[in-house]
Amino acid sequence: MFQSLNISASALTAQRLRMDVISSNIANVDTTRARLVNGEWEPYRRKVVIFEPRGAQFSSYLQAAIGRAEPAGGGVEVREIAEDPAPFKLVYDPDHPDANADGYVRLPNVDPLKEMVDLIGATRSYEANVTALNASKGMLMKALEIGK
Repeated sequence: MFQSLNISASALTAQRLRMDVISSNIANVDTTRARLVNGEWEPYRRKVVIFEPRGAQFSSYLQAAIGRAEPAGGGVEVREIAEDPAPFKLVYDPDHPDANADGYVRLPNVDPLKEMVDLIGATRSYEANVTALNASKGMLMKALEIGK
């Protein structure tokens, strides 16, 4: 009965985390010293959120198809927050304190335009899940009114 609420709640939590990670990427778009690797400072590396279905395995769908169990749709969960392996951007700026001997500075692999597109997608998904949650809540309220 409350499975639809749990599914929407898991999606809201996951999309909220995705928006937080995107915000972190945007905030660090110019960070040239994020972590020390092999004695050398490395720029901030873009992070991405990877989702996976929660509780949905093939065997549960097979059992549901046979009629031995209910379908197992359980929402979504965050599997990991991974780093984007894309190369850093090189910009010629010999006056920058982090410039190498040739005058190039390694900047983060964060593209503000791509981050804004991802943020809009996460926001729309969040809004859609709020709508689904409100629809489920409305149906449950109507079901309670039937008993009056």
